[in-house]
Amino acid sequence: MSALLMGGAPRSALDTVLDNGVVLVSTATLLELADVLGRPKFDKYLTEDERMRFLVGLLKQAEMVDITEAIEACRDPRDNKFLELAVCGRADVLISGDEDLLVLDPFRNVTIVTPQEFSANANS
Repeated sequence: MSALLMGGAPRSALDTVLDNGVVLVSTATLLELADVLGRPKFDKYLTEDERMRFLVGLLKQAEMVDITEAIEACRDPRDNKFLELAVCGRADVLISGDEDLLVLDPFRNVTIVTPQEFSANANS
């Protein structure tokens, strides 16, 4: 969501991944993103139609991952879906601003970094 609304490092990180890698999604992460994008509180930034166009565009470029392993490692259980996606999708990197995920770096061979760290590493 921050990549869409805030630009800056989150947007730069997303653009770098879209240009040079693969965005991984799962049913659970897509449902959460669609729910967040549909919230009226974001109407002051972008119309719902603009947010849904972003979602559709992202889906066209993303790779759907089947979650074959349940993971319960995050202190915020709602964030386990991102660990499951990273592990089951064999991700190299999980990009997040969520401290509950960042404290787990590295997690089972997946590097967890902020958008700022990812962008700095990608540009060096």
